[in-house]
Amino acid sequence: MSLNIDEIRTLLMEHDLLKDINVTKQQTEFNYISYDSRDLKKDSLFFCKGNFKPEFLQSAKVNGAIGVVSENHLNESAGMTEIIVKDIQKAMSVLSAAYFNFPQNKLFVIAITGTKGKTTSSYFIYDAIKKATNNKTALFSTVNTVLGNQPEDTFKSQLTTPESMDLFRYMNKAVENGMKYLVMEVSSQAYLKNRVYGLKYNVGSFLNISPDHVGQNEHPTFANYLYCKEQLIVNSNSMIINAETTNFDDVYHTAKATCDPENIYLFARNGADIDVPVDLDFIFDNQEDTLTDSKIKLEAISKKAQKLSLAGEYSIGIPGDYNESNAVDAIISAGLAGFTRSDVFEGIKTTQIPGRMEMYQSKQHGTVYVDYAHNYASTKALLSFLKRNNSDGKVTVVVGSPGNKGIDRREGFGKALSEEADVAILTTDDPAFEDPLKIAQEIDSYINHDRVKVDFELDREKAIKFAIENSNVSDITVVIGKGQDPYQKINGKDVPYPSDSVVVKDLLINL
Repeated sequence: MSLNIDEIRTLLMEHDLLKDINVTKQQTEFNYISYDSRDLKKDSLFFCKGNFKPEFLQSAKVNGAIGVVSENHLNESAGMTEIIVKDIQKAMSVLSAAYFNFPQNKLFVIAITGTKGKTTSSYFIYDAIKKATNNKTALFSTVNTVLGNQPEDTFKSQLTTPESMDLFRYMNKAVENGMKYLVMEVSSQAYLKNRVYGLKYNVGSFLNISPDHVGQNEHPTFANYLYCKEQLIVNSNSMIINAETTNFDDVYHTAKATCDPENIYLFARNGADIDVPVDLDFIFDNQEDTLTDSKIKLEAISKKAQKLSLAGEYSIGIPGDYNESNAVDAIISAGLAGFTRSDVFEGIKTTQIPGRMEMYQSKQHGTVYVDYAHNYASTKALLSFLKRNNSDGKVTVVVGSPGNKGIDRREGFGKALSEEADVAILTTDDPAFEDPLKIAQEIDSYINHDRVKVDFELDREKAIKFAIENSNVSDITVVIGKGQDPYQKINGKDVPYPSDSVVVKDLLINL
């Protein structure tokens, strides 16, 4: 793999990204690319992105960089081929795709966006088609990245949607491993930061949108958040939309303006309170809904939906009525990839997600759930379902909120707890550079104390232990926010943490 200066010039000019190129003699062929000054080889091209410091470029030169891509001239680039661009993130995406020989063109790519449900839907799709593709399906999710079938090909994800260079590197590795399909979550941040600039999808899904990710270091307004979400629609050949989403008119009009109407598929729960200007393609009904089982019936309404041969009953591996729409999205996605009900039935039935709706039974202290719910919508849906199916006992929730992002989540947590919880244990969850006590106090300020008993325990392991030990056999304890994350983000560092799942399992051994 390599890039030469003529290829670079052509690609950047095609995308109107090139400002200037200053070529140093003999430094016109690049055999490696990186944005990390520590990860370089001989004859590398280095990208100056993010919070760039001059010493990074100096280090890059020492480690083998002979070329640099940046938005401005840098004095430290003396002696290097310098490529000056209008947008470093866009340029990095375009050039990374070329360096890895456009691996996306060798994969059938299924992409999902939404405020909640992306991970659940992606795992449903992954499990639904994995067997039918003879284990030739890759996965980019918030939880794990799966590039092949060997143990080393599965690892913990750092971002919901990777940095563009990593994204294309992973795609290339998946192709080398014989993968033919890719299921990937696409976050709004991926579009805000141009991590997926220029990437097209065979099938895209828009699950829902609600206020989240608006604030410091994230989207400046909800309108910007919606716009970024809708870019997945603009870049998809076929589109699936949950017609129950808020802002449906805006979402649908975006789809209609950029996608052939015959390639747009709408679905909703039968009897849902919606007012959409077009006919639905699929409806679904709940057939059974308990703490351990969920069954739905999917009906194809339109002629194009009927051609997909997906109608019928399905058992769902993850309980919870709020997960049913994610399963339906997955089934339709699989259908648009060429699979039928018989292909996907078993996969949908057995889907499990690390850190999502993990259930642990104790002898003396009821049932404990670990889930990644991290905003009002997902927390409300989870707690409402659990409370409906366990009306006899109390519901205790262990929860914190991240620092320096998603500030509106704190009010959302307070609102959801007020509506659905009996006890709240406020604790630490990736406080970043903020004081975790102040974050907890802010959540507390939105809680109705006439309805919810509140305790503070900033040590997360102690908070979980306290919650479980103070629950009875008929109670439910819910630990939300981190799932199987093995660290806490504190003052710019990833501080090791056993994960909520491990803490709960270890505690229950002795209870």
